[in-house]
Amino acid sequence: MSASSGQQAADGVRALAEPLAADAGLVVESVTVTPAGKRRVLRVTVDLPETEFGGVPLESVSAVSRSISEALDAGNVMGGTPYVLEVSSPGADRPLTERRHWMRARRRLVRTLAAEGATPQTGRLTEVTDEGVVLDDERTVPWAEITGGRVELEFGHPDDYADLEAQAGDAADDDDEEK
Repeated sequence: MSASSGQQAADGVRALAEPLAADAGLVVESVTVTPAGKRRVLRVTVDLPETEFGGVPLESVSAVSRSISEALDAGNVMGGTPYVLEVSSPGADRPLTERRHWMRARRRLVRTLAAEGATPQTGRLTEVTDEGVVLDDERTVPWAEITGGRVELEFGHPDDYADLEAQAGDAADDDDEEK
């Protein structure tokens, strides 16, 4: 398989997969076609839209996988060469390389990869603006100082921290009343 035929197949699969993913409330992040012996491996990565928070529901991935498989079986996008279809979500360790990746990471703890001369920054991503990313509601890191980023893995969900902060505030109020 030549690189151009692989790209043509990937483009065809993307065109087929995007409306099917949208029906499941997802967006297509990437499509790759890789030769593997006498067959090809077709990898479709789906994600939630940038306006959504949380992880990609497994039920949605499963539904879009079935839909794409059925559409591929009914059409000729992959030609006559056998293939293996893999549909997945990007995972928590996906690099933040595009604005939409940063949008999806809001409320998460992130670390910027710094451009030359800049300092890496770590903080809770609260906003994504035209100027850059806002960490901890106060520090704006300009896009010119960012080459990418990563979500820092935490053992808990971002919503859990809001509950903990509220509990800490209630405990402090209780302490004040007892004095």
